Amino acid sequence: MSKFVKGLVQSELEKKISEDKAQDFVVVNMMGVGGVDNNVMRGGLNEKGIKLLVVKNTLFRKALKSRGMDTAAEIFSGPCAVAYGGDSIVDVAKELSGWAKKVTSLELKGAFLEGGILDAKAANELAKMPNRAELQGQIVALAMSPGSRVASSLTSAAGIIAGCIKTMVERGEKEAA
Repeated sequence: MSKFVKGLVQSELEKKISEDKAQDFVVVNMMGVGGVDNNVMRGGLNEKGIKLLVVKNTLFRKALKSRGMDTAAEIFSGPCAVAYGGDSIVDVAKELSGWAKKVTSLELKGAFLEGGILDAKAANELAKMPNRAELQGQIVALAMSPGSRVASSLTSAAGIIAGCIKTMVERGEKEAA
């Protein structure tokens, strides 16, 4: 590849990093993934808004360095593909971890998250974390919990009082009769 073409590819990679907001990404090794599995996997990832980009390591390292993300360069050794997008990096890691179980030759190599790098083990652990929607649900449940406890306490006390009054009324009616 000539220097001119390399420069064009590098600028295109820089544009993808900035425009597609690929600030956090997962790096995978796709060596040995067949054509059919590759197409099915890419289609499934695309439905979730996740993009998969096979990169030339040296050019992607230069693109990362120009964007101030040069610490991520350590992950790139051997054949690499970068996955980014979705709602969060956790969603990307979950999807790729799921695909790695289906396509055995797919392997997570690491991840770049908020300026730090994660190794393959940490990237797999990232896939086990709750995603944004799950965390929001947990926060709502925690916020609603004290209110529901107060409401149930008030209604249970009122139910007890109503039961006592009903019993007193029934006793009074029996005595009057």
